[in-house]
Amino acid sequence: MLDMLIANATVLLPNAAGVRRHTTVGVSGNRIAFVRPTQSDDMQLDAATRIDGTNLLVMPGLVDCHTHTGQQLLRGRVLDELPMIWTRIMLPFESTLTPELMRLSAKLCALEMIKSGTTGFVDAGSYFMDEAAAVYADSGLRGVLSLSTMDQPGLPDSIATTTDEAVSNADAFYERWDGAADGRVRVAYALRALMSCSEELIVRTAHHAAERGALLQAHMNEYAGEINHCLQHHRMRPFEYLNSLGVLSDRFLGAHCLMLGENEKNLLVEHGVKTCHCPFSNCGKAAPETPSLRSRGVVEGLGSDGAAHGGLSLWAEMRLFRSIMNVVRGIPIADPAVMPADVIVNMATVNGCTFMGLEHAGVIEPGAVADLITVDLRTPGMYPSGNIVNSLVECASAADVRDMIVDGRLLMRDRQVLTLDEQAILSEADDYQAYLDNLAEAKKSDKMGGRAL
Repeated sequence: MLDMLIANATVLLPNAAGVRRHTTVGVSGNRIAFVRPTQSDDMQLDAATRIDGTNLLVMPGLVDCHTHTGQQLLRGRVLDELPMIWTRIMLPFESTLTPELMRLSAKLCALEMIKSGTTGFVDAGSYFMDEAAAVYADSGLRGVLSLSTMDQPGLPDSIATTTDEAVSNADAFYERWDGAADGRVRVAYALRALMSCSEELIVRTAHHAAERGALLQAHMNEYAGEINHCLQHHRMRPFEYLNSLGVLSDRFLGAHCLMLGENEKNLLVEHGVKTCHCPFSNCGKAAPETPSLRSRGVVEGLGSDGAAHGGLSLWAEMRLFRSIMNVVRGIPIADPAVMPADVIVNMATVNGCTFMGLEHAGVIEPGAVADLITVDLRTPGMYPSGNIVNSLVECASAADVRDMIVDGRLLMRDRQVLTLDEQAILSEADDYQAYLDNLAEAKKSDKMGGRAL
């Protein structure tokens, strides 16, 4: 008996090399059991759940390689702000988080990811992450979580830690959550930003990650000021500095990686470092040299950078990324396909699984991990299409995702989320929206010298 059957669907081929029509996909346990041409009696096969795949595309779930659960409630409050938003807005906001706010943030994150087709994610780390981990475990999503790790002097008291405390907290979080929820929740070690971490903290965190075989992630080469800080204090660029400390390895995840020197690119290749680009967030800073890194064999994924930077839809990130690459990398060399659609889809699927350390995943084939979604092909925005892979990048949106399966478990069926109470979560968010409305009114009144509008 199958756990799940999707009959008569269109299936995305491995490496996004095209699609195959009239195909049936069977799922047993947490693996894809078979992918075969549809037969007339497939819908009568013995399966716990049957889905009619007519007009649906079955494809790997999307993977958000860099997000921030702790910034979910900052939506709409960052755009058009002057730099540096990290020190002026984001860090002060995260220092005011409470367990209750973190639970709400994680619920909203999980709900948004499920409804937009994101089956897996890597969170860069924040505070009260135990609350987030518990929510994600219940949601059914697959995630890699971290604590925000810094020992910079002068941080707000609510988030300030010594080097010993930061390392101890990370170890304890790893012991509590790594491998939880049948392995869907994993824990990585993290360096929030090199400017905010002492050399001792960097070395000790990397050593503890290596001892446990855990991933190690960091924001890298995102701002010119970050690079200049390394040059000023260490006479090396960020990746060169980490290399001198013995930190780089194939378990290292570099978020952003926008402003790379040639030697830094070589270090990525030498150590098998994986990178993640966040198009909407990054376009106000710089455009990554993705084609150059791709030609060297560097694994590159896509990330949202959290809801404060344009929401969590990777469909929007894929479309924007194609445009940025054309303008910045393609036009100067007269190459309109400098970043082909299949490459972008792979970045958001199979590359994302590699980024997370998930093996035999991100493809629809027998034996692969059953993390998959269905996309409605017969909508005004998607139909008809002369090339479905192209249309995924050009036209698809979160609203086109119909079903989601993670680790063989059905999380969403025909747009109805099964593992979370969507209306209850939105009702919780109503209270926070009222708080934001009152805050906005207070600011208006203050600008008018206390006079009512």
